[in-house]
Amino acid sequence: MIIQRHVNDIQTDTGLMRTSVFRPVDEGKFPAIIFYSEIFQQTSPITRSAQILASHGFVVLVPEIFHELNPLGTVLAYDDAGKDKGNADKFTKPLEHHDSDTQAMVEFIQQHPYCTGKVGVMGLCIGGHLAFRAALNKQVAGAFCLYPTDVHSNTLPCEAGNDSLTRSGDIHCPMVLVFGKQDPHVSAEGRLLIHQTLSQKKCDFSWHEVNAQHAFMRDEGNRYDAALAMQIYKMAVDFFHDTLRI
Repeated sequence: MIIQRHVNDIQTDTGLMRTSVFRPVDEGKFPAIIFYSEIFQQTSPITRSAQILASHGFVVLVPEIFHELNPLGTVLAYDDAGKDKGNADKFTKPLEHHDSDTQAMVEFIQQHPYCTGKVGVMGLCIGGHLAFRAALNKQVAGAFCLYPTDVHSNTLPCEAGNDSLTRSGDIHCPMVLVFGKQDPHVSAEGRLLIHQTLSQKKCDFSWHEVNAQHAFMRDEGNRYDAALAMQIYKMAVDFFHDTLRI
């Protein structure tokens, strides 16, 4: 499908959150995917990923995940300075603020006539964690989490007992989790902990470990695996067509 893009500043409990919306130009109603970025916010690779998803018949929202901590429109570079700033933001913003951001986007989706009201979530790196976290929202129908960081380690700020892995028993929608075996950010022990916890809590999830490094989906840099990325996009599109169908 041919798609269009527009920008909305969505009011959240912690201020305005700039959000890019990608959607088909065709008339009609489409299910929505909230697509959470890496720590660098909406970079060119994130934009291209959102466009791929939208072209398969989805409304895709890409929020600035650290909107409280940066001027609207901030995009961090894939360099040491950008990494340092993004990591500082990651360890500053509480998970509870991410929760209220997700709720604001769900309400935005439900108000717009080009959306069916069905909502899925997807993300990469910290965005994978935020997709995992967003699955706690009862209005989310499916979560596709790519190499989610900090789930196993409980290193993101939150109230005691409100970390994502402890809360995972409250997730009632299907999830897909994808990890790279050569990803240093989520060790084999960390992956095992997540898998065991989700199994013990009887979550509805599918699990994929692939021979890839961290950020293998990002089409810039030397860790990009184009062939594997195409397979993962196909998995995600099929998953959302299934879980978000009317």
